[in-house]
Amino acid sequence: MRSRSIVFPLHLVVGCLISCAAFSQSKIKFGKITPEDFKATTFEKDTSAHAVIIADIGSSAYEADRDDLHMIFKKYKRIKIIDKNAYDEATVKVGLYHEGATEERLVNVKASAYNLVNGQVVETKMDSKSIFTDKVDKDVNVKKFTIPDVKEGTIIEYQYTVNSPWKYSLRGWVFQDEYPVMLSEYTVTIPEFYDFVFMKQDVGGLLKHKANIERQNFTLHIASSPTAAAERYSLSANTTENVWSAENIPALKEESYTTSLSNHITKIEFQLSAIKFPDSPVRPYMSTWEKFSDEMLKSEDFGADLSKNNVFLGDVVDGLVAGLKDDTARARRIYNYVRTNFTCTDHSGLFLSKSLKTVFSSHNGNETDLNLLLIAMLRRAKLQAAPLILSTRDHGVTHELYPLRQRFNYTVAALTVDSLTYFMDASHPYLGFGRLSNSCYNGHARLLLNNTTAVPVYLNPDDLLEQKTTYVMVMAGENGTLKGSYQQAPTYFESCAIRSAIKDKGKDTYFKGHEKEFGEEATISGVELEDLADNEVPLKVKYDFEMKPDESGMLYINPLFKEATTTNPFKSETRFYPVEMPYVVDESYTLNMMVPDGYTVEELPKSAVVKLNESDGVFQYLIQQSENNIQFRSRIKLNRAVFAPEEYPELRRFFDMIVKKQSEQIVLKKKS
Repeated sequence: MRSRSIVFPLHLVVGCLISCAAFSQSKIKFGKITPEDFKATTFEKDTSAHAVIIADIGSSAYEADRDDLHMIFKKYKRIKIIDKNAYDEATVKVGLYHEGATEERLVNVKASAYNLVNGQVVETKMDSKSIFTDKVDKDVNVKKFTIPDVKEGTIIEYQYTVNSPWKYSLRGWVFQDEYPVMLSEYTVTIPEFYDFVFMKQDVGGLLKHKANIERQNFTLHIASSPTAAAERYSLSANTTENVWSAENIPALKEESYTTSLSNHITKIEFQLSAIKFPDSPVRPYMSTWEKFSDEMLKSEDFGADLSKNNVFLGDVVDGLVAGLKDDTARARRIYNYVRTNFTCTDHSGLFLSKSLKTVFSSHNGNETDLNLLLIAMLRRAKLQAAPLILSTRDHGVTHELYPLRQRFNYTVAALTVDSLTYFMDASHPYLGFGRLSNSCYNGHARLLLNNTTAVPVYLNPDDLLEQKTTYVMVMAGENGTLKGSYQQAPTYFESCAIRSAIKDKGKDTYFKGHEKEFGEEATISGVELEDLADNEVPLKVKYDFEMKPDESGMLYINPLFKEATTTNPFKSETRFYPVEMPYVVDESYTLNMMVPDGYTVEELPKSAVVKLNESDGVFQYLIQQSENNIQFRSRIKLNRAVFAPEEYPELRRFFDMIVKKQSEQIVLKKKS
């Protein structure tokens, strides 16, 4: 959802005219390329840098466009292509909003490629006819162009202007990129008539900021009626020019256990908070949480259907809850019906894609469609249910202070029975009643209730515990083989994945793929699954396995078999972002092993206990031999899911120890 133009009385419009700000504070100019620019930069010593962004410069300012103000956004970018992996940088896409006849316009597009040939700079210009339009959805078109003659070592540059009638939507700016950036700069010129909230995210203290206040003249041409001639109005007022810049910015790199890079990238965003026209009271523009909740629940694209009688649900709901007096049992029956009988087409949509009646008849929709239908059915059964909106982990965090609609991308159902609240998501076929996927555990969310403010809810990964227990018994088989029994209660989310995989592949095929994890000559048999159809609890998995010795008669046995942690998820020596695991873990593994007759223990790992920061976690590796019996226990327990960058080295060492110990083997040698 975006801001729309608002028509003001003539005397108010005259007071908000502003001239366009200078394009850039930098000295970099389009087309000024010399042979010196082709020399290698310090960033090119980084073998992972497939390109270097020499300059990324933008500006936003207000400009009179006939009888109204428009937002004028300009962008200039210069990139050196190091190798073919960065050829995609030569294709530029610009998203443009439109609504009816009102639209954003792309103008003044220029693009060129420069190659160094025999010591001379050769320019290849892009033909203006090479700009194409792709329709993304009903509100957005994408203008796309590709710069020609790009090779390894080419320097490309382009610039364009977007003329937008949505003058209250001030574009943000991202200062980092997947490639290193030598200079990034954004200039925003704001007249005194508008108050914007600046939401700055400065990772590593990269940003510099300066502000200049100037007195400027503004001009518009306005007709008092459709038949009257336009008159010229001008006024002098203060404007503030803000310039944010950063230099020598390292490449933005994906790291393991990062929710979304948008949470950690250096950027700035804007939200209009108030309009202050001359001789008029201040008009608050930013919504409050109470107003936000009311608007969402009354919106035809979200909650309006929830306040209706929805008689089309009557027969189905009445049949589902017939004979059930307990409210939780009634809710569970309705939830299971929606989860089982409806198909989710998209898991990232804050708004309805169609009416609830159409969702009900078509038996499909996005996650908001299905979960708002679930809420409507719960309410039809006279249960207390409401929507909970949130942002998934890959979408970025929401802002607790400001009700910014674009920060949310997901809707689930909340049910209150007595003093207990259950959160439900009927869009995932393997989620049980009262369960959400770990992607929803991303901190601040909002519960939208009638006639009240949106209530904050916190879904923190530190509060989500995933437990796994495994028990293995090994004994002697025939002809020198080892036979074992394997029993496991996987974590809840692992259980969901197993249920899904078994449905897709079949039980036999799924477990056949596990045999090589025990060894090349291993076989699995007698698979038993408990609670396969009960999505509310973890599975219980049981099977037997058999292992053969190698030709030399040696048996090399990792006591954890396929449960060993083989690689450290934290490979980098340094970390710029927090470690954000989806949940806390407690994994226990126990082995009882009888040394087969005719074998002796050649090597046995040593026990070890490692603590993470005294109280944040523990790794136990305990092993002992008593005559021909080996007993082993391993446990990995983390009490936190999120770790700050400065805690990263200790966390990495902790997992290094886990990988090292869990790779050690018991070696059995055949007696001579």
